[in-house]
Amino acid sequence: MVKRSLQASPAGIQQAKGAFSHKGWTQENLAEEVNVKTRQPIWRFFSGRPIEHHTFKEICSVLGLNWREIAENPPEEGSEPGEQAGLEIDALVKQVRSQRHDKIQNQCGTLQLLDISRPVGLEDIYIDVNIVEEIASQQWLEIADIERLTPEEFDHFGLGEVSQKKISGMRAVETYSKLRVLGKPGSGKTTFLQHLAIECNQGKFAANRVPIFISLRDFADESKEADHSSLLNYIRAEFLTSGISDLSVIETLLLEGRVLLLLDGLDEVLGSDSNAVVKEIRRLSENYEKNLFVTTCRTAGQTFTLKRFTDVEIAPFTQEQIAAFAQKWFATLAKTNGEDEVDPAVEFIEKLDLPENLQFRRLAVTPLFLHLACWVFRRQEKFPTKKSEFYKQCLDLLLVKWDETRGIQRDAVYRGFLLPQKLKLLSQVAAVSFEQGHYFLEQRAMEGHIGDYIRNLPNASTEPEELQLDSEVVLKAIELQHGLLIERVRGIFSFSYLAFQEYFTARKIVASHNLQALEKPLERLVSHITEPRWREIFLLTAAMLRSADSLVQLMKQQVDGLVAQDPYLQEFLTWASQKSQVVPPQPSAIRAFYFALARTPQLAPHVALACTVDQGIFLDAALNDLVLESAIDSSPDFAHAYACADALSNALTIVLDLGLQQSLQQLQDQLPDSKHDRERFQAWWQTNHVAWSERLRKAIALHRNIQHQWHFSPEQQQVLQRYYDANQLLIDCLNSNCEVTAVVRQEIESALLLPQKELEEREWQ
Repeated sequence: MVKRSLQASPAGIQQAKGAFSHKGWTQENLAEEVNVKTRQPIWRFFSGRPIEHHTFKEICSVLGLNWREIAENPPEEGSEPGEQAGLEIDALVKQVRSQRHDKIQNQCGTLQLLDISRPVGLEDIYIDVNIVEEIASQQWLEIADIERLTPEEFDHFGLGEVSQKKISGMRAVETYSKLRVLGKPGSGKTTFLQHLAIECNQGKFAANRVPIFISLRDFADESKEADHSSLLNYIRAEFLTSGISDLSVIETLLLEGRVLLLLDGLDEVLGSDSNAVVKEIRRLSENYEKNLFVTTCRTAGQTFTLKRFTDVEIAPFTQEQIAAFAQKWFATLAKTNGEDEVDPAVEFIEKLDLPENLQFRRLAVTPLFLHLACWVFRRQEKFPTKKSEFYKQCLDLLLVKWDETRGIQRDAVYRGFLLPQKLKLLSQVAAVSFEQGHYFLEQRAMEGHIGDYIRNLPNASTEPEELQLDSEVVLKAIELQHGLLIERVRGIFSFSYLAFQEYFTARKIVASHNLQALEKPLERLVSHITEPRWREIFLLTAAMLRSADSLVQLMKQQVDGLVAQDPYLQEFLTWASQKSQVVPPQPSAIRAFYFALARTPQLAPHVALACTVDQGIFLDAALNDLVLESAIDSSPDFAHAYACADALSNALTIVLDLGLQQSLQQLQDQLPDSKHDRERFQAWWQTNHVAWSERLRKAIALHRNIQHQWHFSPEQQQVLQRYYDANQLLIDCLNSNCEVTAVVRQEIESALLLPQKELEEREWQ
């Protein structure tokens, strides 16, 4: 066994004293830097007495000296302390990996999923992550560069979904020997490190290295108890728990570059300890550069500088990754609970892709929210009708449960904010910015909204500079601790997901309505009924109100007012209402049909099947199609002419009105036989089809009261489109599982799409 102590040569002592004098330190200062409890090793070092080799090297490192130049008779290259005689480094790696195998498997091989009582195997549920190499929050852009993003792009901007190139996480570790992996809360950072540890432990990745997994939060806590313990000493203690008592073994592995060091959760270290932890990481990575270093941190915590580390960020899940995760999740839960082999994952993905579940799909791109979506779907066998309940669970995770379940304590920079105050703050910021049409805000503007809330708190400072500092601290705390407000690019912030801004905006409206017991908050909301971006706010507000009667009634008034002042549009609605009187059971649905038929005639073939519930509607759809075919100009192949003849024959088979049947029969008798004398038919059609088509249109208008020549101006077309969309939104709110009394529901449904005159008559009745 090679000696485990080193001592300085006379020349080395003089060189070390010169470096020490240049630092201007005392021996106590040097002892603190080296992380030894007393200055005795420092005194022995400068006295030329033997000290532990690792302490000797640490002193030289702190003083910026080459320990081999300072030591008396340093060991030869290749015979470092801890290396057993005749034992090659590969054999040592194999031996240590064997001794630590069970420790790593127990430490990293399982996951405790939220709300699931039993741990699950990591590899049973792990999905390979993708990495983006450009951190969006480090880029300089103007708001104008990003404010035109679609809602889909908004949620994923800067996370690799829009334009950035992605690589696999494993490839990133192979590419960069010092890597810091950033990501949102719940993006899978810890799980990625655990996967690396397991893969290395099983020889599938970095097979010539020894994996070491360290929770930086645990290290920081134990360092305080051990009084300035170094990261190297912490690793030595880690090895002792695996039965490796020869403490020089770890140094040999580090010197040979045979360690995969995985340091998890830099953001979880309290601010008072973070500088010391960063210093330890820097020191270890600089002293033992041959090794692989991977640390994780929330994106907002990247202000902790790690020299020579490359920053990358975990990208959101792709559609393929979501499907793979769901397959593993449902299979694992079935196995864990001893259930029959059923596979609801296929149904989960199919329903997740439905248009009505778009908001769930936008959130379910991180493992945390995807797990929650799977859990909710598994219990209900569907996605919740009330999206607000799902958002509430997501926010509960971010604001409380995610850190709480892992025993993480954050710095108390909220200055005593309780959970209700945090919710009020976020609701105010969301509502004010959304009302102004802002999704992205410069940092000063975002801090201004936060300051507007803080200034109204009891005992809040009104000093502008102090209020500004408080707002900045709170913004950074929300970003780091919860990931609800994030820095998209340098100096520009937004909510992490548009769904959260919409939820908090709706929450603010509901809270204001409940507290004030007035309709003003709802009146302000319904003033936005024709703006598409407010659609989700309406749906969320309706679902969250204790009673949505007032909201839907105000919406109905606002919708009717859109067309109330245009006589021509009122005439159009009167016609649609008259057509609906034929079939009393659901007149509003029939009015909707004729409304669409008049504005978009080409729609008729697509709704004809649905109209089989009423023969009159089906007939009108068929006749509408007939007129369309006849009105098309003749073409060389006369395809429309033949189609028109066939459509007329089909219409005659279902006409019950004798007058209409006679008119249509006369028109058919005027047509030459299209099947037996095609040339004659084509010649006749080319000469007579315009006049014949006009007679057909007039006959249908006379007997069925359709095919009027409605001539809407471009402005009226826009008004009708807004009117139609607003009615659709009203119906969607009624069908959103909101609390609406049966009387109000029936009143609104029966009065949909009615002209103003009939609405007034209903009021008098």
